[in-house]
Amino acid sequence: MSDPVVMTGSGAVRGRTLADSQVFYAIPYAAAPEGRARFAAPEPHPPWPGIRDATMPGPTAPQPRRDGFGRLDMSPFFGPGWVRDPDYLTVNIWTPHANATAGQPYPVMVFVHGGGFVAGSTRTPLYDGSAFARDGVVLVTVTYRLGIAGFLDIAGAPRNRGLLDVLTALAWVRDNIAAFGGDPDNVTLFGQSAGATTTAGVLAEAQAPTLIRRAIMQSGNPYGAFSPDQAERVSRAVADALGVEPTVDDLAGIPDEILVGVAAELGGLDLRVGDRFDPLVGLSPFSLVSDRQTDPTAHPEVGVLIGTTTEEGNLYLVPQGHLDISTEEDVHALAARVHPDPDTLVQDYRTRHPRACWGALRSTILGDALFRTGTERFALERQASAPTYRYEFGWRSTGVGGELGAAHAVDLPFVFDRTDVDVLRGPRGLLGDGDVPPELVGAMHGAWVRFATTGDPGWAPNELRRWR
Repeated sequence: MSDPVVMTGSGAVRGRTLADSQVFYAIPYAAAPEGRARFAAPEPHPPWPGIRDATMPGPTAPQPRRDGFGRLDMSPFFGPGWVRDPDYLTVNIWTPHANATAGQPYPVMVFVHGGGFVAGSTRTPLYDGSAFARDGVVLVTVTYRLGIAGFLDIAGAPRNRGLLDVLTALAWVRDNIAAFGGDPDNVTLFGQSAGATTTAGVLAEAQAPTLIRRAIMQSGNPYGAFSPDQAERVSRAVADALGVEPTVDDLAGIPDEILVGVAAELGGLDLRVGDRFDPLVGLSPFSLVSDRQTDPTAHPEVGVLIGTTTEEGNLYLVPQGHLDISTEEDVHALAARVHPDPDTLVQDYRTRHPRACWGALRSTILGDALFRTGTERFALERQASAPTYRYEFGWRSTGVGGELGAAHAVDLPFVFDRTDVDVLRGPRGLLGDGDVPPELVGAMHGAWVRFATTGDPGWAPNELRRWR
């Protein structure tokens, strides 16, 4: 079977034919963000002559390498780090073999990866879209600006440039995906972690209904944006580290290598401003920036599927060996970072989890603060005006000596039907050494496909589906 060639608005691209799909890598949806353009809204990509090769994975956004995660190998989540080339605002596309352009077009899913707004990429085996294409979905993954280029609040620059990238990619999908057999009127945006918060950011935009029909938020926080005052603290810390002012004029001449290095050293900033706590609890100095809270009732015509894993916080404690050695003092210190009355908060959690060790209590408070509380609040407020599908993923990984459990990101191999990837298995793998139930893989991946296809994942709206 010959390699496929598709014409886009900027020129022709040649992809590859695989066993279950066709794939097109690194198709530009916007111009390369270089120099001052790193801090500007995305611009259209210039047309290219001839046929552009799209048979190999492309570059990634500037970022530090973050595969090391204590005793856990997180390279399948973060990818290879910075693969350098300024022309990195691209999409990867997996399509079914059968050409649907002359018949019924395929539903489209667009995925936004996580990584704390500072790392992550589409160049990871975890985000291979072959299983979606096998099951009749056109799968698109998006590379977007990260760190200082993507999310630092800068005088003279638009806010949330990484979010603007995703919006531009969605507009590109709307205008071009029919040529790949996809239905531009049936697009589901989904993201995990920072990608889920970005998905919530898209849902808040006025143009959302013109770009997407449905949204899936996996283990994110719809209320995870920084206030302008919080963002200003990050901008000032970056400026002080560089010896400049946080303006486009001052930052434009600084190379990406230096910006990446500074961003990697910003951990632990105190972002509490008045009665507003840090929604990321110090895990990342970057997020969306907004002067208003997310409105969960916005665009009720856009279907929503939203949920978390049961033990989100384990990812940040177990691989580092902190779960077993956490003390009561550690729990109270965390509570003080997320609640105005930490003693009452700890007592409440102790009452609800009377047999939990201090490490488990710390993990639960952390996971709730980062993901679960915002997710549940958003779902409960939205379902009053629009059908909302909720889920909880509780399958426990045997990774890291059997302690990893249903941690943050453990659900991703199930969604993408990639549990057979070698690097996910073994004592340092995200899925551990134990058996992975194939029926659970089929159920969760199938629910995502059904939701993207019909808007119904397989259970009643406003009910909680639990996977164990």
